[in-house]
Amino acid sequence: MATRMNWEQLICDTRLGQEDYKRKKEGVRSDFERDYDRLIFSSPFRRLQNKTQVFPLPGSIFVHNRLTHSLEVSCVGRSLAGEIAICLHERHHNEPWRDRLWNMGEIVAAACLAHDLGNPPFGHSGEKTIGEFFSKGKGKVFKDHLTPQQWADLTHFEGNANSFRTLVHQFKGRRPGGFAMTYSTLASIVKYPYSSSHAGEKGKFGFFTTEKETFEQIATALGMIKLEEERYCRHPLVYVVEAADDICYQVMDIEDGHKLKLISTHETINLLMSLFDEERKEHMRLMMEGVADPNEKIVYLRSCVVGLLVKECAKAFVEHEDEIMEGRFSGSLIDNISTLPKQGYKRCSDLAYKKLYRAGYVVDVDLAGIRIINLLLEKLTQAVLNPDSNYSQLLLNKFPQQYDVHASTLFEKIQGVLDHISAMTDVYALNLYRQLDGISLPTV
Repeated sequence: MATRMNWEQLICDTRLGQEDYKRKKEGVRSDFERDYDRLIFSSPFRRLQNKTQVFPLPGSIFVHNRLTHSLEVSCVGRSLAGEIAICLHERHHNEPWRDRLWNMGEIVAAACLAHDLGNPPFGHSGEKTIGEFFSKGKGKVFKDHLTPQQWADLTHFEGNANSFRTLVHQFKGRRPGGFAMTYSTLASIVKYPYSSSHAGEKGKFGFFTTEKETFEQIATALGMIKLEEERYCRHPLVYVVEAADDICYQVMDIEDGHKLKLISTHETINLLMSLFDEERKEHMRLMMEGVADPNEKIVYLRSCVVGLLVKECAKAFVEHEDEIMEGRFSGSLIDNISTLPKQGYKRCSDLAYKKLYRAGYVVDVDLAGIRIINLLLEKLTQAVLNPDSNYSQLLLNKFPQQYDVHASTLFEKIQGVLDHISAMTDVYALNLYRQLDGISLPTV
C-alpha cells in the first residue's frame, strides 16, 4: 500500500467517462482550463446566483450570493495555488514532472467554482433540513426499506457529496461521466474523502453510495492513499480549495455585515487590522487617510487581509508538504498560519457567529427555509412513490427530465427528489412551496 502520494500522478488530465478517448491537443487551453470554462457555462453554476450565501435577498444592498462567492473563491484559490507552485517548482527542480506544478492554479480555480454546486436552497440550513426530514421528520418511514449505507446518505445529507454527484453522475439523457471533468479537478472538491458510514458526529462525507465506485476509480488512478475501507486521505489540492473558501466566506461576510450596518465602521476596521503587526498597521492607516468613503476603506482592508492570508496559507502548505503528501497533515491550512493573523482570523469568526449568522432576519429566513424544504420533500416524495394519482402525475410533470423519478429502486427515486430540490434556487423553491400549499396560484 502506498505511503506517499506524488505530484506526477496527482496532476492528471484524464477525463471521467472519456478514459479511452484520445484526441490531439488543440488550442491554447489546457484540459484544466476547459474544466473551468465548462463550469462557467453550466446551468448548475448559473443557478448559484439565486442561492443564499449568508444574507438572503437583501433588497437594494448588494451582498454575496453563492455565485459571487464561488467566483471570488476561485480567484483566491488560483492565487494561492500559484504561490505554492512557485515554491514547489523550485524545491523539486530536479524532477522531470516539475512543470506539471504550473497546472495547480488551473485545477484549483476550477474546483473552487464547483465546490458549492450541490448545496440546496437556503444555505447550510437547507442541508440540515434535508437530513432531519429523514432522521426526525416524516421521512423516517423509509428507514426499514433502505440499506444502512443508503439511510446514512440521507440522514447525513451533505452538500459536498452532492456537488460530487452533480459533476459525475450520468443523469438521464446525459453523457457518461456527467460533466466529464478531469480526475484532478474532481478529486480536489472532495473535502471529506470517505463514505457516510464514516460521517461521525459532524455528519460530513464526500460521496453517496451511488457514486462510491466513481470516487474510488478516481482516487486509485491518482494514487490517493487508502486509509481504510471507503476512506481515503485528501488530494493535496483539497487543502488549497478549502483555504480559499475559508478566507473568502469569513472576510467577505465581515464586509457584507458592514454594508448591512450589522457591524460599525470603527469595529470593522479594528477587526480587520488586528491580523497585522504595528508597522503594517501604520502603513494601512496612512493609506486610508486619503479615503473618505467608509465602504472603500473596508474594501481596502479586505484586500489586505486576503493578500496576507493567501501568503500565510501558501507558506503553511509548503512547510507541511511532506505531511500532506503522506496523509499525516492535521487540520486546515488556516489552522497552521502564524499566530497574529490566526488570532485575528478567529476574532472575525467569533464576531461573525455572534452578530451575523444569528442576525434576526437571517434566522427568520432559515426558519422559513426549513418549512419550505420540509413541505417540498413531503409532497415530492409522495408523488414519486405514488405516481398513479392525478395529483402525483401533475406534480411529476414539474420535474426536469434528467431526474429519474421512475427509477427501479426506492433509494434512487428519493435521490431524484433530492436532485430536484437541491438544484432549486431560493426563489423557485419559495414559489413552488406557495403553489403546493395553496398560498398562491400561478399567473397566466
